[in-house]
Amino acid sequence: MRKFDTKIQYLKYKVLREVAKEAWEGTLLNNIYDIPKRIVPGPKPTMRCCVYKERADIEERIKLVMGGDPKDENVIQVISLACDECPTAGHEVTSTCRGCLAHRCEDVCKRGAISFDENHVAHIDKSKCIECGKCAAVCPYSAIINRKRPCQMACKAKAIQINEDDAACIDYEKCTSCGACVYTCPFGAIMDKSYILKVIDMLQRSVRESSFKVLAVVAPAIASQFTYAKLGQVVSGIKKLGFYSVTEAALGADLVAAEESRELVERGFLTSSCCPAFVNYIKANYPQLSQYISSSLSPMATIAKYLKENTKNCAVVFIGPCTAKKKEVLSDEVRPYVDAVLTFEELQALFDSRDIDITTLPEDELNNASYFGRIFARCGGLSDAVQEAILERGEKFEVKPISCNGIDECKIALLKKSKNVLDANFIEGMACVGGCVGGAGCLTHGEKNREYVEKHGMEVWEKTIADVISQLT
Repeated sequence: MRKFDTKIQYLKYKVLREVAKEAWEGTLLNNIYDIPKRIVPGPKPTMRCCVYKERADIEERIKLVMGGDPKDENVIQVISLACDECPTAGHEVTSTCRGCLAHRCEDVCKRGAISFDENHVAHIDKSKCIECGKCAAVCPYSAIINRKRPCQMACKAKAIQINEDDAACIDYEKCTSCGACVYTCPFGAIMDKSYILKVIDMLQRSVRESSFKVLAVVAPAIASQFTYAKLGQVVSGIKKLGFYSVTEAALGADLVAAEESRELVERGFLTSSCCPAFVNYIKANYPQLSQYISSSLSPMATIAKYLKENTKNCAVVFIGPCTAKKKEVLSDEVRPYVDAVLTFEELQALFDSRDIDITTLPEDELNNASYFGRIFARCGGLSDAVQEAILERGEKFEVKPISCNGIDECKIALLKKSKNVLDANFIEGMACVGGCVGGAGCLTHGEKNREYVEKHGMEVWEKTIADVISQLT
């Protein structure tokens, strides 16, 4: 078993691997109904009440691995069949209730949802309750709790709701596509759509048409993943899959750092545009602050644009930790430059679908960007890079950045800015805690990921941002 944080990730990986394996062979449509039986051979169930429900669960996952409904561009999807084991969400009375005489919970409830049994214990009528929480606030014993599901607690954008069938549903007007719910759900009932079949199709086309090239752009967070092998072996593995070249997205980060630093000096205040989930959050919750979003494309789109302009007849595939990137590439601004997105989970599945053991491969080079471009992968890296770009140009401008580690911190900074009380002129917003190294599409998460990225950056410490940009122009 490859190293993943959870068994849910491993299950998802197995579905990706088996679908990809059949796609390479051109037998997917013929053998699609055999895949659930291979993953759940039976006779005893290991996840659900019966083998048949487990296989039905796998069938729903296969649909999303194959791209899901082509008319639905929302990346994060709920597998309703799998969302049936969480306890009912909302306020409930626990055994701590003492049946007191005060009945403050009853007095404060304007809907008449509180009643008492013969033992004077409180009960909540869910048909009347509006989940205002006032009863919980006044209970002297804290006997009323608000039970939230893991996906709801993970979603800091408050985009997860519970429908009439007691299953999770997503408010796509609020959803940032960050994938926190995907990683958190204990039953894997929320999953990101995959475009792995599109990538395989492009790679197979490159074999048929020698003039067509598929170019890979890898996020700097890759330095924190596939740690069972060397980074150079990962690069070799990507090329062995059929990619013509592998380019660092950190090169795009260097370009973005230079551009955003100029924009900050000119405008006096700026919010970063590198994290699509952060940008989505601003547009959905603080539309009045959209005017401050940097006009720069993200590092992914910036370097992809460069590649498309300098390579004839090619496709660009971004490989990284981010589910929100799958949504970003559907935008009119980015669509011309990036053809598909793979997560690190999907890359691992691709390796194994072709029986590629990257630990046996020689090391290839990935040595183009600067230290500052590479540390975009961790929270605070973008702010450091913007300040460095200004210093390199010799400009006298005081950057007062605030690096927001997760949506909760982004929310606080944006709220302060909306009230003109923010003591900063640059907001670096990272939707995932830790930055890109904490993305939902990572194989593993944790503090060590930041250390790996920092080490990766130090390998090119002597390069300045200006050095890198001069090589590209």
